Amino acid sequence: MRRRMTAALFTLATVIVTGLAATSALAQQDQLLPAFKPPPMAPIKHYPAVAVRPPTPFSDPGFISFRKDLAEAAAHKDRAALGKLVWPQIFWIQDNDLVDKKRSGIDNLAKAIDLDAKDGSGWDILTGFANEPSAMELPQQKGVYCAPADPTIDPVALEALGKATQTDPSEWGYPLQDGVELHTEAAPNAPVIEKLGMNLLRVLPDSGAAADPHAPLMLHVATPSGNTGFVDAQALAPLGGDQMCYAKDGNGWKIAGYFGGAAP
Repeated sequence: MRRRMTAALFTLATVIVTGLAATSALAQQDQLLPAFKPPPMAPIKHYPAVAVRPPTPFSDPGFISFRKDLAEAAAHKDRAALGKLVWPQIFWIQDNDLVDKKRSGIDNLAKAIDLDAKDGSGWDILTGFANEPSAMELPQQKGVYCAPADPTIDPVALEALGKATQTDPSEWGYPLQDGVELHTEAAPNAPVIEKLGMNLLRVLPDSGAAADPHAPLMLHVATPSGNTGFVDAQALAPLGGDQMCYAKDGNGWKIAGYFGGAAP
């Protein structure tokens, strides 16, 4: 999902910032402590451009209507309404099958996305999936569609890119449209270095939260040309990540399963 990469990086940034704040406080108490300086990042070199084509929307009218109902339930945090949109039994898979067959579909879904989290993040996850227009049919399970759908990428080129950069797919994202702006700093009004084409982008580990909580989250990325800069997180999608799955019965579409989710 679009938001998954940004949420993970935001969480990572929060942990880092909290740790730095604690370090700073200790340093003030004891002037003998050296100032904390993160190790410098290795220079980023140019890498082969790997073309990517974002997934297309799943245009089934019933699915579009279902997504509106899901968005409505998420907006009002209405668990009863959500329960009507979930199969009585669902699957939940990470590295193995985590579903509790003694519990209802809505209960298993709630556990998978941490629906009862006090910060409301579980409902935010639902909102994100409700706003995701793409979906792809599972090859091994006809009639089950999972969202978001995968982008189109040459698998041979992707494997070669991973070997050349010593990275895995979780470190990569792609623009949602041609011409996304790369900025010099983590601010949307900073000077533009280049406008990005439809190629994979390496997301750097020092991406983090904006100083202004109301400002858009900007991700630090490296481009195939070797440039590094910042892009609006909402303009990128990650490779891999969680997927919510749906299937249709006589009453319409319902949530049928989940790949990924909260730690058991």
